[in-house]
Amino acid sequence: MTDTIQTIHFEPRSTNFNRLKGRLEHQVGKAIADFNMIEEGDTVMVCLSGGKDSYTLLDVLLTLRKRAPIDFKIVAMNLDQKQPGFPADVLPNYLKTVGVPFHIETQDTYSIVKEKIPEGKTTCSLCSRLRRGIIYKVAGELGANKIALGHHRDDMVETLFLNIFFGGKLKAMPPKLVTDKGDHVVIRPLAYCAEKDIARYARGMEFPIIPCNLCGSQENLQRQNIKEMLTNWEREYPGRTQTIFTAMQNVKPSHLLDGGLFDFKSLKLGDKVDEGDIAFDD
Repeated sequence: MTDTIQTIHFEPRSTNFNRLKGRLEHQVGKAIADFNMIEEGDTVMVCLSGGKDSYTLLDVLLTLRKRAPIDFKIVAMNLDQKQPGFPADVLPNYLKTVGVPFHIETQDTYSIVKEKIPEGKTTCSLCSRLRRGIIYKVAGELGANKIALGHHRDDMVETLFLNIFFGGKLKAMPPKLVTDKGDHVVIRPLAYCAEKDIARYARGMEFPIIPCNLCGSQENLQRQNIKEMLTNWEREYPGRTQTIFTAMQNVKPSHLLDGGLFDFKSLKLGDKVDEGDIAFDD
């Protein structure tokens, strides 16, 4: 994904790089505080794929932990899916260098996906389900009650449009959720961070990026089409992605059509409502 983003290379400790680093740390800290993502005594398992997002997530969380007013543990976890040519030594070497406890889980999901999904079809759905089940299992084995994923602001906006265009739902990625079994809380501390900032930071830090050969080369992914649409919008109307993201935090159920969120049937003349015509004045 970083190959498609034109960014400036920032040398570490330069003024521009330090400003970028400070912005990312502020945004992650704000997301953690706004959604109460991390609490005293938590063990946070950071899922590290080898991509720019998860490297940045781990790096920023390690920095914030040093000055956090609470005590929590961080453990890194990588799922080696046995993709052909996957450099198995890169992540362990990096994690040893930064001094964080880690676990490498080896599961051949690559062969399962290739066996089940016909050539040319997208692998994301099955791959995601397999990966999620393994991540939850490993979190339990490691004693982690929080699972941190590297999804950022742009991922959330893209998911919103994917669900609108192809699922008929107003739904995106939540910043925090409890797993179906209730065993873990999944958090997305990069929720307020723009992908372009993460890409710049990853380049400046010179993280040893590992490309995903399983899905990254699939040019027919609908998510790629959505990303291109948003990129074009952003180019023509700078700030549009952030405006859409802000809208996701400013929902007016009384001016949509979901009867489960707003009781339209019972609404009668004379009823007091929080918003009537005044909502159109915004």
